[in-house]
Amino acid sequence: MIMDDELQRMKNLGKTSAQWLHAAGIHNAADLRRVGAIHAYRAVRTKGFRASKVLLYALEGALLDLHWCDLSIDRKNSLNQQLERLGSRQTASQVMQAGK
Repeated sequence: MIMDDELQRMKNLGKTSAQWLHAAGIHNAADLRRVGAIHAYRAVRTKGFRASKVLLYALEGALLDLHWCDLSIDRKNSLNQQLERLGSRQTASQVMQAGK
């Protein structure tokens, strides 16, 4: 692990979340900004890590330099809805692929 880990210097992100992000191919703040909180969360989950929704909120908070507890209920709901829409699309595309 990198001694001076930029991800760990971001608000809400500690050693474990940084390790998960590195494993998912997200190595710095620029990578996280590029993919966004939702796709970063999905990338971590896809790697098999059992991250809770708190990680999703922590990632969004890190991008906004805001403690995740300070995200509004509306923002959390919006993140969850976006995540569900992506999950629904993925499921639909997987079904389409299986049907070919």
